[in-house]
Amino acid sequence: MEIHHDKHHGAYVSNLNNAIANTDAQNMSLEEILNNVSKFSAAIRNNAGGHYNHNLFWSIMKPHAGGSPSGKLVQAITQSFGSYEEFKNKFVASATGRFGSGWTWLIKNQAGQLEITSTANQDNPLMDIADTKGYPLLALDVWEHAYYLKYQYRRADYISAWWHVVNWNEVEQRFQKR
Repeated sequence: MEIHHDKHHGAYVSNLNNAIANTDAQNMSLEEILNNVSKFSAAIRNNAGGHYNHNLFWSIMKPHAGGSPSGKLVQAITQSFGSYEEFKNKFVASATGRFGSGWTWLIKNQAGQLEITSTANQDNPLMDIADTKGYPLLALDVWEHAYYLKYQYRRADYISAWWHVVNWNEVEQRFQKR
């Protein structure tokens, strides 16, 4: 994860700073850029997405977390998916089914309902070009760079292990925020 954080995520930050220099985007927040990403270059789109996605990814994990959601979040998960286990099964299916590189998300959609979605590359549900728009609550990086050093080609093993570090308290705070 150190290489993932320092090298991969670090490159998105550096490349984004270079891409937005002397553009309208340099005075916008990261979320504003993403909400208007269709107006910007591919370099801004890819690097803004990579920076935002990884920020969220790191924030919703902590060592030895795991467990399961509680409070209003688990109520919303049960309402939307039938149960936590059914949610988890659908999330895993989305993550393992993502062809190539991308992300799987739990979002609060524009109607305020929970939804699982997946995006290619460094796109995300905040982008004005996203097929499914919403506020990201939980994000799983399924690019090979996220797991190849430890899990090689075994994406399913990486996904299974990831559940042990999900910081449900942070996800709950994100859920209550919007």
